[in-house]
Amino acid sequence: MTRAARALLGATALGAALALGAADMAAALEWNVSLWGKRRAFTEHVEKLAELVAEKTNGEFTLNISYGGLSHERENLDGISIGAFEMAQFCAAYHPDKNPTLMVLDLPFLGVETLRQEGDLDMAVYQHPAVVKDLARWNATIIMASPLPQYNVAGVGNPPRTLDDFKGMRIRATGGIGEAFARIGAVPTSVTSSEAYTALESGVVDAVAFAPHAHLSFRTIEIAKWWTANLNPGSVNCPVVVNNDALAALSDAHREALLSSIPAAMERYYEAYDETYRRWDKVLKERGIEVVTLAPEVIDALREAAAGPVRDAWIQSMEAQGLPGRELYDFTIARLRELKGR
Repeated sequence: MTRAARALLGATALGAALALGAADMAAALEWNVSLWGKRRAFTEHVEKLAELVAEKTNGEFTLNISYGGLSHERENLDGISIGAFEMAQFCAAYHPDKNPTLMVLDLPFLGVETLRQEGDLDMAVYQHPAVVKDLARWNATIIMASPLPQYNVAGVGNPPRTLDDFKGMRIRATGGIGEAFARIGAVPTSVTSSEAYTALESGVVDAVAFAPHAHLSFRTIEIAKWWTANLNPGSVNCPVVVNNDALAALSDAHREALLSSIPAAMERYYEAYDETYRRWDKVLKERGIEVVTLAPEVIDALREAAAGPVRDAWIQSMEAQGLPGRELYDFTIARLRELKGR
């Protein structure tokens, strides 16, 4: 082979290699994901989703997870709407005016019994046409729930044992749970989960309503002196959403890798919460936290004073906005009855 031929062959090989490299770069896709706080049970499904998507696409499609580096948690839905990032988690109660239909899941004392039941109920409601339309205003589609255990209250000072003991108590509580506490004379405040420790430490609030994992993650249990074991006023719903344009732009293979990974991601989520509860019981004992079990008549009185009025006020407010409040509530209760009957 002549020197000229060898040079031509080398140039051709180099060109092919460069072209192949460019094709690989073009095929690679990275989505930015906006979470907050730190990695914990509440984010394990997103972490598992990222792991599985990368595995299934041989690294061609990756989810770059950021804990607070992309947006404040109250602004995640806004960021999704303008395409500032492709995926995010948010809690509906942070901005009920932005997602009014989702607030049906935050109504107090719905009667959810298990975490998996909560997850199935959340996803059923998320697929209701009114909710889909509501989220479409933000260019968003919900792909996963983040079902939370029933909230209970951890606080300082004298623990509540009667309904009157809640009067004047400043409680970090959002959504329907906050409204329920307000109905019995407590003073709810909606500071974010990230701000709860400082609020309790500084005396801005007397108590914090969280699920156990959040009391651990946001360290409120390090300050608290007591914990209500059976108040169970409800929970908050915190979906994982994707930007509609980003979802539509995925190749068929990448979309399949993403959506087919959701069931396994949710299984990891439930496993993480099982681990959290085992740790929770241990922490309560180690820290000498007083576990307050409220009498059944106190729970019944709270439910009677709060659940019905909060529900009726929410439905009335929704209908006044031209939104199907009654239909959504009836759908939610009917679906929950079906889940309990399984």
